[in-house]
Amino acid sequence: MTGPEGDGAIPEPEDAVISHVLDAIRGGDTPDVIPATSSVASFAEFLAVEAELDRRWPETVMEPSTERIAALVDVLGEPHRGYPIVHLTGTNGKTSTARMVDALLTEIGLRTGRYTSPHLQRATERINIDNRPVTPERYVGVYRDVEPFLEIVDAKHGTLSKFEVLTAMGFAAFADAPVEAGIVEVGLGGRWDATNVADATVAVITPIGLDHAEFLGTDVLGIAREKAGIIKPGSVAVLATQDKDVAAVLLERCVEVDAQVAREGAEFGVAEREIAVGGQRLALRGLSGMYDDIFLPLHGEHQASNAAIALAAAEALIGAGPKQPLDADAVRAAFAGVSSPGRLERVAAGQGVPTVLVDAAHNPHGARALAAALMSEFRFTRLVGVVGAMRDKDVRGILAELEPVLHEVVVTANSSPRAMDADELGALATEVFGPERVSVEPVLRAAIEQAGELAEEAGESGVGVIVTGSVVTAGEARTIFGREPS
Repeated sequence: MTGPEGDGAIPEPEDAVISHVLDAIRGGDTPDVIPATSSVASFAEFLAVEAELDRRWPETVMEPSTERIAALVDVLGEPHRGYPIVHLTGTNGKTSTARMVDALLTEIGLRTGRYTSPHLQRATERINIDNRPVTPERYVGVYRDVEPFLEIVDAKHGTLSKFEVLTAMGFAAFADAPVEAGIVEVGLGGRWDATNVADATVAVITPIGLDHAEFLGTDVLGIAREKAGIIKPGSVAVLATQDKDVAAVLLERCVEVDAQVAREGAEFGVAEREIAVGGQRLALRGLSGMYDDIFLPLHGEHQASNAAIALAAAEALIGAGPKQPLDADAVRAAFAGVSSPGRLERVAAGQGVPTVLVDAAHNPHGARALAAALMSEFRFTRLVGVVGAMRDKDVRGILAELEPVLHEVVVTANSSPRAMDADELGALATEVFGPERVSVEPVLRAAIEQAGELAEEAGESGVGVIVTGSVVTAGEARTIFGREPS
């Protein structure tokens, strides 16, 4: 049997798994691509593991209990206890901040593990060792290590969710590496999140707004109380700038558990910021002093804030202070090398073609930050949006935040079962933008092409396309433009 291009032998499948995988790889609008380091058979096993995990109850379902995950990590030998942890929650900015913390700790010489969610393109992105996603083979290996214990916990405590299993896999991978520091992002909320079985040394809370209303409700103070649950006795709480009432809730929790507090705008913050080619130049005031001449290759004032938060978190983890600051050159090198895929990421640009940006904004708070960055840091003469969103989000709110910066919008749908139907999204967009500024194209690839054509109507210079509305939409756009998962 030869490969799809006749380029060598492929093992005859003993079951339908490999042939199914080959069909998935060859077809579809945004097919996954076998990594260069993986064989067809090993990648098939990775996708088979993903299919097994998908048979569990989905990670979009939240139950207020950590009983199952606690039981699982217990039978695994408590792999989450072997290293200090920076734990992050908040409404937006968690993944970017986690990547910055990881970069800083790596640059100063620590071996790190990073666990984030959701992924953009491939589940391996969720578990990182040494600032790199694990390979599909390692992902499978960690699952196989954990697998024998799943049936035990399922039978005694009820079926584990996919996210609970993934969380245990992350902790186990870190312990096996072993790492010297873990950077862990919550999946949803905080207090009842599976990641909260860990008692973090540093608890980071990025700006809090409304999201996941179906699980967390619409009371922002109630949401703040849920997220404050990651602040544990004796930890250091690194708090982003918040609404006054939200800040009060977080500080109440700090007093309750006797946690130290570091607040953006008080103990740390952005001292100076100027827009630069390809990003921004910053001076950051950390817990141990000033760090100037920092180049951050990310766009938006919100990313400058994330950088300050990350710096304070890294300092807090290693106990840096005025008498023992971080090495300034290491801080500069770490930030200069940071990437945050799918966060105002440029995926196409060139002579005579529109600039194409991708951003994972999936709630009004994120869309507002995106719109502010587009207005302040780009000079488009014509910018067309491609928006594909989830039906359980505040889609009208997302569209309203984007409307002032987009000349036109092409609405579409991503491949998620939760995706809002393109026609339904088009009706909402028409109410916000007016009928003359809205087009509907259900296929994402075709929607991006249409948006490019609409942008080019203004000429070849200063025109652009922004693809946004969902993490899934951003991930599928990255795949369309040939970007590797990272």
